[in-house]
Amino acid sequence: MSWYRNCVFFVKGLREFTRSGYESASRSFVPEDLEVDVTGRSFMITGANSGIGKAAAKEIAKRGGALHLVCRNEDRAEEAKGEIVAETGNQNIFVHILDMSNPKGIWEFAEKFKNEHKLNVLINNAGCMVNQRELTEDGLEKNFATNTLGTYILTTALLPLLEKGNDSRIIVVSSGGMLVQKLNTSDLQSGNITFDGTMVYAQNKRQQVVLTEQWAKAHQTIHFAAMHPGWADTPAVRSSMPDFYEKMKTKLRTEVQGADTVIWLAVSPAAIKQASGLFFQDRQPVPTHLPLASTHSSPEDEEKLLKALEELAQHFKPT
Repeated sequence: MSWYRNCVFFVKGLREFTRSGYESASRSFVPEDLEVDVTGRSFMITGANSGIGKAAAKEIAKRGGALHLVCRNEDRAEEAKGEIVAETGNQNIFVHILDMSNPKGIWEFAEKFKNEHKLNVLINNAGCMVNQRELTEDGLEKNFATNTLGTYILTTALLPLLEKGNDSRIIVVSSGGMLVQKLNTSDLQSGNITFDGTMVYAQNKRQQVVLTEQWAKAHQTIHFAAMHPGWADTPAVRSSMPDFYEKMKTKLRTEVQGADTVIWLAVSPAAIKQASGLFFQDRQPVPTHLPLASTHSSPEDEEKLLKALEELAQHFKPT
């Protein structure tokens, strides 16, 4: 089945996820969707110092939004802030230093942020693909800690703040790679498999899509969406998937093309006319499963994921 999933996924990717796929899809875009002024609204973007996160930040800043850049590296974060301010003239850009693989640090950051700021839109963009099994200081597998648990804790901790806001939105930058994975709740930290960073990442992205669907059911005053940016030429792709990059570099989307749906979901009035909890690609909701791929999960497994993440999150929550 994995052979089938991978083949169908790659064929689909060549047709839809590349630069030519974006150019084809963009012919049906409505330009007015992004002709908006979001002055007075507050946006948080994790992993905002490079790639899709920075591209999205620039476009939101151009439209007047206040931006909270949540980054791990202070020097790169300040450099990105300076670039955004210089290019957009928007001075309402704030840097926050946070490692998304540090669950206790995320709790502490969110509690402090809630007391000092307002928030209308959370963009969960930060992620990693570590190709060898590596544990954090807390003993957590690093991909899972960053991509899944980190996203879960930050979102959970900021929900009360977002529920106070107007037209609140939460966007999860997932990946079409999740299409090759069925939710696996028996080995969340990949300790019982032959470790493959690409497949672990894809599993994390499947987990994110399930979380988005479940959050949408539970928090109906907030608009939730997960999305796939396509195959874009970003620093993360170059460093984590060098072989893929070398084969595909002439076909990859630009960072701005990869970020387009993030921006659309974050600022466009058209986006919230779509149902909450869907998975988007090129401004359109798309299926979360390949045909005949047997990747659907049971309600019991989805509940098991939520329970496991909540238990881990509470374990690291400061008392």
